[in-house]
Amino acid sequence: MRFSLRQLEVFLATAHFQNVSKAADSLAMSQSAASSALKELESQFDILLFDRVGKRLQLNEQGRLIRARAESLLEQAREVEQALLQHKDAGAVKVGATLTIGNYLAVSILSNLLTKEPAAEVSLSVANTQQIMERVLNYDLDIGMIEGEVQHSELDIIPWREDDLCVFCAPSHPLAGKSSLSDEDLTDHHWVLREAGSGTRQAFDRALHGILSQIKVNLELQHTEAIKNAVSSGLGLGCLSRITLQDALSRGELVELQVPQRDFTRTLYFILHKKKYRSAGVQRWLDYCVST
Repeated sequence: MRFSLRQLEVFLATAHFQNVSKAADSLAMSQSAASSALKELESQFDILLFDRVGKRLQLNEQGRLIRARAESLLEQAREVEQALLQHKDAGAVKVGATLTIGNYLAVSILSNLLTKEPAAEVSLSVANTQQIMERVLNYDLDIGMIEGEVQHSELDIIPWREDDLCVFCAPSHPLAGKSSLSDEDLTDHHWVLREAGSGTRQAFDRALHGILSQIKVNLELQHTEAIKNAVSSGLGLGCLSRITLQDALSRGELVELQVPQRDFTRTLYFILHKKKYRSAGVQRWLDYCVST
């Protein structure tokens, strides 16, 4: 074989950081050793994998074609290594989840998994739908769990479970006593909403089609708890996933509002890069999420 796994590691790290020095640091190598490995890989096959743009190394078309296969090969090599070491059945998994899923579903799933399989290695990061999608596309995450609907030719998008949004307000709000809200009620009062780019905001915008331009947005916040606090303080109506509101509704801190003419249901999804090798650890996480 005319290349080494170490050369592929340097290539992938450089593709990620767009800088040999940072790639070397991430691999605990000297910069000169990393540069040599990259140059040897290119010279052995008489190709250039990067365009040199100032101090940055940007993947060219040839590099992009090789990247997915290199990622897959290294994932399989790591699985072989784990099997030889016999320390665990599946390797580490990097999971990204949107805020609602990450804070209210994924943490619970991870806790249950670690209770049953203490040796499982799963890292969890939380961001909005757009950010999770970008990180999956850039190979920074093995799997994404998202609330928003996305379309991309390089992604496998797998439906996971159903969810619905709930419109709510403070007990002191003028609409708190109404049996159901009209579209006029929705447009007459101010709102506290999630930011654009979030799955929750996407579902809200879709549900209020036709009157969206008339909605009065008082605040846009990135965090669910901040929205709940703002609404309970009387700053406007809110709209969040029902799973984030159960405790506050049961304690009477917030009041659910019925909007029968609007559809607030949505689907939660898994997203995976089509070209990224699906390791045993990733498959275990998928199976566990579906069965929980």
